Amino acid sequence: MSQLSRLHLFQAFGIELEYMIVDKDSLEVKPITDELLKHELGEYGSDFENGIVTWSNELVLHVIELKSTNPEFNFNALENAFADNVRKINSILGQWNAVLMPTAAHPLMNPETETKLWPHDNNEVYEIYDRIFNSKGHGWSNLQSTHLNLPFYDDEEFAKLHAAIRIVLPLLPALCASSPILEGKASGLLDTRLEYYKTNQAKIPSITGKVIPEAVFSKRNYHNAIYDKIKADIALYDTENVLNPIWVNSRGAIPRFDRGSIEIRIMDIQECPAADLAIISVVIELIKGLVSERFLLLDHQMKIKTESLVSIFDHCLTAGQKYVIDDKEYLKIFDLTEPLSIGELWKEIMTRLIRVSPALESYKPEIDIILSQGTLSERILTALGGDSSADNIKNVYRRLSGCLAQNKMFIP
Repeated sequence: MSQLSRLHLFQAFGIELEYMIVDKDSLEVKPITDELLKHELGEYGSDFENGIVTWSNELVLHVIELKSTNPEFNFNALENAFADNVRKINSILGQWNAVLMPTAAHPLMNPETETKLWPHDNNEVYEIYDRIFNSKGHGWSNLQSTHLNLPFYDDEEFAKLHAAIRIVLPLLPALCASSPILEGKASGLLDTRLEYYKTNQAKIPSITGKVIPEAVFSKRNYHNAIYDKIKADIALYDTENVLNPIWVNSRGAIPRFDRGSIEIRIMDIQECPAADLAIISVVIELIKGLVSERFLLLDHQMKIKTESLVSIFDHCLTAGQKYVIDDKEYLKIFDLTEPLSIGELWKEIMTRLIRVSPALESYKPEIDIILSQGTLSERILTALGGDSSADNIKNVYRRLSGCLAQNKMFIP
């Protein structure tokens, strides 16, 4: 999240959306992100600034990232800008018979044979990752996500923000899961991307930890407990000393003390900017409620056990909104005493948030679809109707590309 000066809590937000470039007819991945950027820049480059939205490259050549050029507060303007940039990119991609496709994983891609890494500036970092982890895998070359950057000003604000985010992370797959199909088969998970995310750097466990961050609430303690450990562990593999532990850190929420922000990285990309901005708005309002201690005092938030959060998160990847939370410590955060499903918990949270944040009403239609008809993963599976033939999968994902092009929700 680039910024001229440090922001305080909730002053503005950085948002990043990643999309696949695919062939219009076959839906095979098209590794032409560098050509797309060259079309606008006049030469190969990694960033094209187009007003309040910037286009950027990623690890692989078939993924393009659209991000807010600067931290933004007006989500209505940002949503419209994202939608406009999608349309602009699609019009350019037409010359290669290509189109942008949403969701967090390509349903038919074989990463072993179809992966092409970014070959231009800064590619030495990608080459090191490839050497250490083998980037030709679903957890590396076949994943698209939504990133949300939230600002903090100092250690006090970091502690409040990190405590709140840790509590919210386990619930996110129940809103955001969009990766149910890999290599033409239902994986049995709603959020397959995150299952790979958990394990794709297992060779160096300190990099990802347990995805849910540890209960650390100061810059000094974070460096001592996490960054110093990552630095020591990667030194065995990174003999050129290229990798920086600060941006190697792959937990589900990553603090950047140098620029004063925490980046949430475990949200699957949705079918359109309207869906992503709706989810992001709800997530921000829930974090605000926790930071303001409207649900639970900060001291008690800090004492929530990481193991409890990890257990909820892991179950959520498979069962999503249907997973029943019976952890009394977690339920107590929301003044609940009886077990209930994550879907019912989100409905309860939405009711409470709208009372104090009327602005959420504008995104209520999108959230209602997610909470009544399921995550995008569940709606994709409903649309497939048990038929996982390549032709049927392509038909459904063409519809999803249409939703992205028109900035509308996917309804089976």
